[in-house]
Amino acid sequence: MNGTTNGGAPAGSRYTDQRPYVTADSLDELHGPTSGTVNLDQRLNWSGRARYDLTNPRRLATMYETVLREATNPDDLARWLNAPTLIRLWPDLVLPPQVRQRWEARFPQLRASQRPAA
Repeated sequence: MNGTTNGGAPAGSRYTDQRPYVTADSLDELHGPTSGTVNLDQRLNWSGRARYDLTNPRRLATMYETVLREATNPDDLARWLNAPTLIRLWPDLVLPPQVRQRWEARFPQLRASQRPAA
């Protein structure tokens, strides 16, 4: 027996390990808003706090974390993320390891933006 049931994920695997996180094809495609207040689509932010004041650094970071975790297609990323802002925020974003690994594998410049360990 191979550890899977009905052709699904291996027995005992976690959802986050199987989830199909999406990455952009190119950082150049990311032209999302950089100022003002935005309301994320409900399918991206279903928690009830979908309104983000982008002048508030914590809310900006939270919006990026949400979009990176919940986007289901590259259009979501292009609509909501801005490449220079993503690169600037990257070291401090709280993301599942799978998201961080996929993005850094695709865009080594994100890994390069990491702060050195203290």
